[in-house]
Amino acid sequence: MKNLVLAMFAIVALASSARADIAVDWAKGLVTANGVGIADRHAPNPAVARGTSRRAAEEAARAQLAKGLGALPVAGGGTVATHATGDAKVRLERAVADAIAVAAEPQTDGAWTVTMAVPIEAIRQALDDGPRAVGKDGDKPPAIVIVDGVKAKPAIGWTIAGVKAATIWVPAKDLPAWTKDAPHVTATGAKAGAIEATGITGGEATLYVIAQ
Repeated sequence: MKNLVLAMFAIVALASSARADIAVDWAKGLVTANGVGIADRHAPNPAVARGTSRRAAEEAARAQLAKGLGALPVAGGGTVATHATGDAKVRLERAVADAIAVAAEPQTDGAWTVTMAVPIEAIRQALDDGPRAVGKDGDKPPAIVIVDGVKAKPAIGWTIAGVKAATIWVPAKDLPAWTKDAPHVTATGAKAGAIEATGITGGEATLYVIAQ
């Protein structure tokens, strides 16, 4: 019986650990974590219990994001944790607080399982002096530029031909349909956090789709 109890605890611990992991989707540009909110057994019914358990699930997911984001790689070297100091740390904490729910599943007993997400671009901006100021003439570059031939691994903060902008990393064979009319440029090198490319026409408002 004792061994059975220990085994059950091990299974629960393993399941909790799996739920605690963050997931990074470079193609969607999101970092996600799951949170579970346990139903209040003293609530009069499951419908009432779901109010507090939903909030608890969201906070649990945010807590996992706060712990896990620090391990993400930064293009120029190091990790988010090594760069998130001073004001950058405050901005990163704000990004976690502003995490959005991308999935939520109520349970019959009043509990919730919720997946919260922080955009990778929000992390980049947190480490890079926050959101930029838009010029008085607005943004004129193309909304999307596809960068072909990049020989580098996904990381936060890659610049494209010196431009600081949002990036997503997608297998070339899986380019989304919404990129079909976007201009293509060719990468000529990638090192020290910088991807060099020829024919660049984008700017800081451009979404760079790194096709690998």
